[in-house]
Amino acid sequence: MESDTLFSLGEPAGAPRAPAGAAGVADFAGVTSDSPLPVRMRPATIDELVGQEHLLAPGSPLRQLVGGGAPMSVILWGPPGCGKTTVAHLVAGATDRTFVAMSALNAGVKDVRAVIEAARRQRRSGGPQTVLFIDEVHRFSKTQQDSLLAAVEDRTVTLLAATTENPYFSVISPLLSRCVLLTLQPLDDRAVRGLLRRAVTDERGLAGAVTLEPEAEDHLVRLAGGDVRKALTALEAAAASAAALGADVIDLATAEQAVDVAAVRYDRDGDAHYDVTSAFIKSMRGSDVDAALHWLARMLVAGEDARFIARRLVIFASEDVGMADPTALSVATAAAHAVEFVGLPEAQLNLAQAVIHLATAPKSNSATSAIGAAIADVRAGRGGAVPRGLRDAHYAGARGLGHGTGYRYPHDDPRGVVTQQYAPDDLVGTDYYRPGGHGAEKSVAARLPVLRRIVRGLPAPPTRPTAAAPGHGNGRRPSDPEDANAADEGGTDAVREAQQ
Repeated sequence: MESDTLFSLGEPAGAPRAPAGAAGVADFAGVTSDSPLPVRMRPATIDELVGQEHLLAPGSPLRQLVGGGAPMSVILWGPPGCGKTTVAHLVAGATDRTFVAMSALNAGVKDVRAVIEAARRQRRSGGPQTVLFIDEVHRFSKTQQDSLLAAVEDRTVTLLAATTENPYFSVISPLLSRCVLLTLQPLDDRAVRGLLRRAVTDERGLAGAVTLEPEAEDHLVRLAGGDVRKALTALEAAAASAAALGADVIDLATAEQAVDVAAVRYDRDGDAHYDVTSAFIKSMRGSDVDAALHWLARMLVAGEDARFIARRLVIFASEDVGMADPTALSVATAAAHAVEFVGLPEAQLNLAQAVIHLATAPKSNSATSAIGAAIADVRAGRGGAVPRGLRDAHYAGARGLGHGTGYRYPHDDPRGVVTQQYAPDDLVGTDYYRPGGHGAEKSVAARLPVLRRIVRGLPAPPTRPTAAAPGHGNGRRPSDPEDANAADEGGTDAVREAQQ
């Protein structure tokens, strides 16, 4: 959850009471002297928000939301530490609206409906607009999200939702269509560096009690990985360590000790980042498992986002291993899931296992070449109408249009494969997939010609003449029907193997 905690309700006088687990303006926006440094350094105005310049143009939905303009509902999508909760705090500071906050981690349909009913009563009595902030909205079930639809539609509430997950997959389409989607970007190193320097000098932060040496600053920026909350938390820990030592300077050793991570030469946006990533991929492609593990360790120790590493493994599994070892994609995907489910540091074990599997697996780029060739044809305008036999015939009137006419059901054939046109007219006979000869793809390369011959209705290849043993000649030519039938039987065996 990105917000710091669940807050007790702080209500303006006369405002309707929200359910337990919700937060009001007073507690949500409140900051005390002992609040964590990231909380104390939250922007007080929208103009202090950094790293999201693409959303801050005059009249933008974000400015209207924070300024109390048009009551449009908004979904904020972005990685941790990019400012989603900060935006919610800025909205909470608008005094002409009732602000209610809840977390999808522990709120249910009953809580949502209670807020909506309170907002409806307040609206009927001429009271202020209600803004409902839901953190981690992707954790709401479909039913929970459905409960918001009517209230968002008629603007009983203005929804402000935050999510770290892709809303096109985690938010139901009806709710997504009723909201403006604002994508927040990870903060770049320049923005994180600026916020660190502001925190060192600002009265809300460390108020100049310490100075931050350039090498220590570089280390904190590198560890942050675009997450300003992480950077400020590390800075606060380093400042406490310096104070305990009686020092007023945070040097590299102090910063390292505070966060227990050694500084590694690794710039997320510089040459080192791209060079290490490139070396990592090329080591796996070259089947050097030991080098691949070194580069993995280099990234992990330097604070690289584990999700970035996992994404590269999932891509590599299909791009460079592919059909030579079809299990590679499952292994990489499982490692990516483990990163989300388990998190670091334990997830480094899952990443290491995936790297070892991918580096030692047989390699094939046939899937990469196949989809590349297919996409090139589509972009070149090749590919006509869907053949009539393949068109959807499940709705009334489809048969009258000829949809599904002539379609042959493969399972009715003992081989499980039938002669039938599946490709558009101008792509009949086009081969995109060309299997390699490594690993599991060897057997695919043996089966594929048989499958293509049957599907395309091509004649069986002629068999080679064999020398008959003395006194055992059969007097038939290799092209006789019986030989062709024998070839078909071989094809049937290959197809059966394919089904297995």
